[in-house]
Amino acid sequence: MSEDRSFNALLRDQIRHGLTTAQQYLSAAVYFDGKRLPELAAQTYARSAQNRGHAMRMVQYLLDRDAPVAIGGLDEVRSEFDSPRAAIAFLLDREQATTARISALAATARTANDFLGEQFMQWFLGEQVTDVAEMTTLLAVLDREGNLFDVEEFIRRELASAVAPDSSAPRMAGAT
Repeated sequence: MSEDRSFNALLRDQIRHGLTTAQQYLSAAVYFDGKRLPELAAQTYARSAQNRGHAMRMVQYLLDRDAPVAIGGLDEVRSEFDSPRAAIAFLLDREQATTARISALAATARTANDFLGEQFMQWFLGEQVTDVAEMTTLLAVLDREGNLFDVEEFIRRELASAVAPDSSAPRMAGAT
């Protein structure tokens, strides 16, 4: 039973991390808006909402399992960046850290024979593969293009629909 609590404790920690990541994307979106980069801003605004949604899915899972949930403070959120490239590189690092956390959650559930927890984490693992790939592509385009107008055009052409609702996603707390 202590293993199960360990999974729930890690999941509660991931909720805080997910909400912090949502705020971090929001902060980056405001940075991009301030630099008059509407496509980069739109991508990061959408990813902010997506990360908040991920955290709320975890909240709903704990509520459904009748486990305690508490929403507390956030970790520090960075609001200044040296360049648009630096902002995307920072966000990619966050996505990679999130992937490691989600993988640890899945492993903890498996070790504890918490098959429901393990199954729940599978959707998030798939999301992380996509998120890291898209941010890696965006960073590569920033490095290759050099011209932010071309980067904005690439996003408009190739990534505009990348952050779309997923009907297979777990239910979100507060969703109707």
